[in-house]
Amino acid sequence: MKASWEKIEKNQGVLTIEVEADQVSVGLDKAFKKVSAKANIPGFRKGKVPRSIFEAKFGVESLYQDALDILLPEAYMQAVKETGIDPIDRPEVDVQQMAKGQPLQFTATVEVKPEVRLGAYKGIEVSASSNAVSAEELDAELTKLQQRHAELLVIDEGQAENGDSTIIDFEGFVDGIAFDGGKGEKYTLELGSNSFIPGFEAQIVGMGIGDDKDIEVTFPEDYQSDDLKGKAAVFKVKLHEIKRKNLPALDDEFAKDVSEFDTLDEFKADLTKRLEEKNEQAAQRDKENQIVDQISAAAEVDVPKVMIEAEVEQMLTDFENRLKSQGMTMEMYYQFSAQNEDVLKTQMQGDAEKRVRNNLVLEAVAKAENIEISETELDEELEKMAQTYKRSVDEIRTILAANGNLESMKSELVVKKTIDFLLENSKAAAPVAK
Repeated sequence: MKASWEKIEKNQGVLTIEVEADQVSVGLDKAFKKVSAKANIPGFRKGKVPRSIFEAKFGVESLYQDALDILLPEAYMQAVKETGIDPIDRPEVDVQQMAKGQPLQFTATVEVKPEVRLGAYKGIEVSASSNAVSAEELDAELTKLQQRHAELLVIDEGQAENGDSTIIDFEGFVDGIAFDGGKGEKYTLELGSNSFIPGFEAQIVGMGIGDDKDIEVTFPEDYQSDDLKGKAAVFKVKLHEIKRKNLPALDDEFAKDVSEFDTLDEFKADLTKRLEEKNEQAAQRDKENQIVDQISAAAEVDVPKVMIEAEVEQMLTDFENRLKSQGMTMEMYYQFSAQNEDVLKTQMQGDAEKRVRNNLVLEAVAKAENIEISETELDEELEKMAQTYKRSVDEIRTILAANGNLESMKSELVVKKTIDFLLENSKAAAPVAK
């Protein structure tokens, strides 16, 4: 097989490929076996018709498309390997010649990873944040724990407040007509959760038990339902019940309930230590982000649209998986947030482009510095995973290889090693006060 690569513009180029005539014959043989198994010719059982009779009746040209389906993928992959290009999208194939006894000739127009022209990436100045825990941070963490362990008490009288859990009936109307999906009975709504249309929850604040109220809102312009976008609506609401959080006192008993410590002071000391560790991790991530952002800004690279789109799709999949882990679906999220898939993808576009750009730049640094992952380093990472999932290293390796994730894992380890290299070769700036 012969293959050549010619760049035509930006990140696009053309592979010109020629497959020898004997390989074309092999492809035609395989195509005949496939087609003849289904061919219906009087006097012959399926799969038993002689090749000469088949070609006399249907013509050898009837085998060309199946032969191409067999020959093209393998020839293309081999050409990619031989020319050393890195495609990022499906190729546009144009067959110039396909005939019995002749070489197969075709071109593949393909978009490849862009070239990265690196700027300065050594000696970058990076500031370090303090891991000290402020009194405000500790108080905020203790308040979260109080909220988590609070008792919900039914309020017999009084008015609903922000943070209360309420039970309501509601029905929505546009121009006096009830609309689909706008009705609920005995619905539990936490005021301040922002799970309803903007302005809805704020108007329940101040209502008393048994009160009825007409709540006027306007649906957002980007609401997922075309029939309701930008429309003014009236919800008839009845408040049935109010539950309010009763926060536990911050004392020794509280410490015993939420931890292994006997006193509040001991618990605070342990919590402070854990917050320091959390701040240390956040400070490390901040340093990594600083240096990657700086070397990315100094580099020149034309980020292909197809890579950004692929990253958006991956981000959307990751987001959906996180929602599932919380017991939610994308449909529920769209309903609660008054968004749709197009709006969410648009919001992700900027982050996706930044991620792709940063990864391309880090790959270029790794290549420039010959940063690779050794088998020993890979084994160490697999060993950590084996301990986490209580499986053998061989099992973990087999699972990753079968899912096609082993190479992805290697790439992620190279990126991590590259960032470590950049930090080792950076300069420390003055500490940033929290």
